[in-house]
Amino acid sequence: MSKKDIEDCIRDTLEQYFRDLHGTEPNAVQAMVVNTVERPMLEVVMKHAEGNQSKAATWLGINRNTLRRKLLDHQLIK
Repeated sequence: MSKKDIEDCIRDTLEQYFRDLHGTEPNAVQAMVVNTVERPMLEVVMKHAEGNQSKAATWLGINRNTLRRKLLDHQLIK
């Protein structure tokens, strides 16, 4: 799957989200999308990094401490 495929999937899903609102005003869309995408992204990256947080942080382009905080926020580690 290419970056364009992922973008198209997100775009299609957001279009469906807005259709499902039936004219109701959305709230905090950016936070909703980030939180929805972030957890599965972290799960997949951590799986492929075999639990190695340093490697996963490098792949994600973030600091290891930031990754650890995100993993805690999403209750993926204790």
